[in-house]
Amino acid sequence: MSERYEVVVAGAGMVGLSVAALLAAGPAAKRLQVSVVDAGARPAYSASGDVGLRVSAISLGSVSGLQKLGVWDAIRGVRACSYERMHVWDARCAVDGPEALRFEAAEFALPELGYIVENGLIQQALLSKLVDLGVDVRFDTPIATLETLPRGSGCRLGYGDGTTSKVDLLVGADGAGSTVRRAAGIPVKAWRYPQSALVTHLRPEFDHAHTAWQRFLVDGPLALLPLADGRVSVVWSTTPDLAKEALAVSDEELGRWLTDASDRVLGKLTVDGPRGAFPLKAQHAVRYAQPGVVLVGDAAHSVHPLAGQGVNLGIADAEELARTVADALAGGEHPGDLPTLRRYERGRKGANQTMLYFTDMLNRLFLSDSRAVAGLRTGGMRIFNRIAPLRRRAVQVALGIPL
Repeated sequence: MSERYEVVVAGAGMVGLSVAALLAAGPAAKRLQVSVVDAGARPAYSASGDVGLRVSAISLGSVSGLQKLGVWDAIRGVRACSYERMHVWDARCAVDGPEALRFEAAEFALPELGYIVENGLIQQALLSKLVDLGVDVRFDTPIATLETLPRGSGCRLGYGDGTTSKVDLLVGADGAGSTVRRAAGIPVKAWRYPQSALVTHLRPEFDHAHTAWQRFLVDGPLALLPLADGRVSVVWSTTPDLAKEALAVSDEELGRWLTDASDRVLGKLTVDGPRGAFPLKAQHAVRYAQPGVVLVGDAAHSVHPLAGQGVNLGIADAEELARTVADALAGGEHPGDLPTLRRYERGRKGANQTMLYFTDMLNRLFLSDSRAVAGLRTGGMRIFNRIAPLRRRAVQVALGIPL
């Protein structure tokens, strides 16, 4: 009988649950005992409740992965809002000017460019899938200690309740402040932005028309993302002081601020939901793996939210890791061996680093108040609009599918 291997996924967010589901439903499932632990409480989600504050732009590539897991229909059936167009423009220019970037699904023979979905809804669908797969998911279970065992035999975990377990592979999917990454001694290169992101929901005067809007302001980008109930979710990257003030002002005042900041592209905006704010930073792990331990998602890389690629990069990590583990087992290798995990790292680190530096460069470019830089921005956007192969390549990368 073939040996079975213990895999623990630390982190029950969208990426961690995707890793667990892909491993437990994949070709190597019979040789893996997969479980998930999370330091936090089990998330609550109700389809009859209001749309959650935290939403993500889900690319078509990620949709394809969720379809393979058999959870996409359940997600879409609740309230996933497609976006068929994207409009991106500089505050120095008009939304309908030649410098504005406009993408339409029809241009690429697609029905949509992606979907805006609540993080909690995706988590709920994946948790239900793991129940069907018989995967043990434990909340309120922090990892307290991590000991790497000799001769490539995995690691020993100590939990907050005093229990321990020996695992062949530990997957760190526990976010940007990853406990697994710190315990494993994996360093990161990180930098903070002079920005915080304010998030809330707004009721627009005009129909959002299944369009994602992004305006680059002097302090950072303002994104308006369409929701299934006609509202829009806003992600406003601005100064920490202004974000803090925005949390405290009245709904009427904040609505006026955002109406002006959006150049009234959707008319008057009325605050219609809770608010939150979080500081922005970028970081990248120096390495993704060591014997018995591997990082995915924000534990490995965090990018500026302006391109909406964070969760999509994480789901791509999950798919690559699941393929790598399955191929290793088929070839008689141990899933936690460093050569195995390095193959995963080579498959993802370059793409993640490219997106990280691209979003960093774009954010810094639009933050500059130099007239010369502003001229280069607008000129570059004009040129980009005219070069079809370049537009096609950019959309292919963003959507995560071949065109």
